[in-house]
Amino acid sequence: MSNFDKLHRFMFTQANVRGELVRLNESLKQIVHSYEYPVQIQTLLSEMAAATSLLTATLKFKGEISLQIQSKGPVSYAVINATHDQTFRGVARWDESLTALPETFSELLTQAVLVITITPDEGERYQGVVALDKPSLAECIEGYFDQSEQLATRVHLMTDMSDPESAKASGVLLQVLPTDASATDVSQANEFAHIAKLTETLTKDEMFTLSVEDLLYRLYHQEDVEMYPAKDVSFKCTCSKERSAEALRHVEKAELLAIVEEEGAVKMNCQYCHAEYRFDSIDIEAIHSGNFEAPSANQ
Repeated sequence: MSNFDKLHRFMFTQANVRGELVRLNESLKQIVHSYEYPVQIQTLLSEMAAATSLLTATLKFKGEISLQIQSKGPVSYAVINATHDQTFRGVARWDESLTALPETFSELLTQAVLVITITPDEGERYQGVVALDKPSLAECIEGYFDQSEQLATRVHLMTDMSDPESAKASGVLLQVLPTDASATDVSQANEFAHIAKLTETLTKDEMFTLSVEDLLYRLYHQEDVEMYPAKDVSFKCTCSKERSAEALRHVEKAELLAIVEEEGAVKMNCQYCHAEYRFDSIDIEAIHSGNFEAPSANQ
């Protein structure tokens, strides 16, 4: 599908404002169909994936970013992990005893927080926490930027779940670029407010049917907009037999060998992609002697 599973960056050259637009389709399939998720959770994960892609594009270094929701509501946990090169994976946990889930964001997530963790390949990890006390995920993320970076930011998230086999999600992020001038500069604030107002006229039909070029022209044809090359967005799980082995290294060898004796192997399953890694007694001995080598991935 043209223009989907791509992140588009653009700049308002006369307004000192940058923008990002992402639309997801194929990249969502392994996330929303990894479990028998109700449509409300598919929608939440799809919005989170679009939001994470937008936030990943703000990184100025190589590394990882995660959006994690912790809640005491019907959805207890949801997370999207992503890398600087626009690959992501995600999973959610909910109260499966419920016969039906509420429809609204606020009812799905009660007494909830959003934990945003940024982990550069080099340097210290940063973690920010924001209360999910607004009616939508987009508004909560705007609150995060107000709290952490004090940069005027607008986020729009949309989903199309009309085809159960082809979930779609989209996101737009607008943000004032930091300058040496005062953050309260009236001219800059007015320019940002004008662009934000134009963006609010975007409809779901336009978002999911127009080409990106047509969409940006429809919104901003009177503005000076510079587009940058699009970047592919895709699902990718970072699990491996080596990572599973590293986790087992911290478990007592005798306990692991007892499992092998009883079940034939220690089995490790990835919650994101459902890959299974099996370890026999020879593997366990190698892990605990520091000599383990996996012959190949996903084996």
